[in-house]
Amino acid sequence: MIVLTASLQALASDEYRLDAGDTISISVFGEPELGKQTLLSDTGKITYPFLGELTVRGLTVVELERAIHDGLKGDYLVNPNVSVAIVKYRPFFIDGEVKKDGAYPYQPGLTVAKAITLAGGLTERASTDKIYIIRSNDSTHTLVPVNLNDKVGPGDVINIKQSFF
Repeated sequence: MIVLTASLQALASDEYRLDAGDTISISVFGEPELGKQTLLSDTGKITYPFLGELTVRGLTVVELERAIHDGLKGDYLVNPNVSVAIVKYRPFFIDGEVKKDGAYPYQPGLTVAKAITLAGGLTERASTDKIYIIRSNDSTHTLVPVNLNDKVGPGDVINIKQSFF
């Protein structure tokens, strides 16, 4: 469990951007009534005590901590110690020539090969040379060729094409 938590925190560092489907936990040291766990909806907003509605989609964990800290500091608390953690990442998706396509829980360190295993493996018609991914942060939704060792991110869509003999 310690290794998993460390991996989650490593991914949740400065580069990971929050989005719909992520579940986050917010806590303020010494202020249990300000603790909250919430699933980010499609709007990318949450309601937080004293601060009202906050847009969190696109923020990093550090940026959200800073925004809550700055909002609470002064009027409500002297120097709030805010902690935000990702409890559960949004799922990734896999379709095409796998035995069980659909949405699956994201796990830090996930590779295309592991994702295929979670989906029951490849069908007999699958081509390992025609595996593509649409990255969740790609607004153009471009199919990018990948190999089995490439990393998968939360919200990514993996597509495996059919092999023609």
